[in-house]
Amino acid sequence: MTGTSILAFIEGIGGPELMMILFVVLILFGGQKLPELAKGLGKSMREFKKAASGVEEEFKRAIEETPDPATPPRTPARKPPPDPPAT
Repeated sequence: MTGTSILAFIEGIGGPELMMILFVVLILFGGQKLPELAKGLGKSMREFKKAASGVEEEFKRAIEETPDPATPPRTPARKPPPDPPAT
């Protein structure tokens, strides 16, 4: 993934805007909290990707799974209910 595809949803942000955002984040959180913030963000992104790939694998497994043709599905041996009388 390239850097431009990560920020594709906010097309209007250029260099000066990004620098201003980083400056505000630095002022709000301080220099010592930024590494912890980045570490937490990285962990959460990793967990999200792991969960997304797990769901994708589950879908692939469900699609590839086919019923066994040797055992047909079991149907009840009941008679259908009678039609109501015509009036």
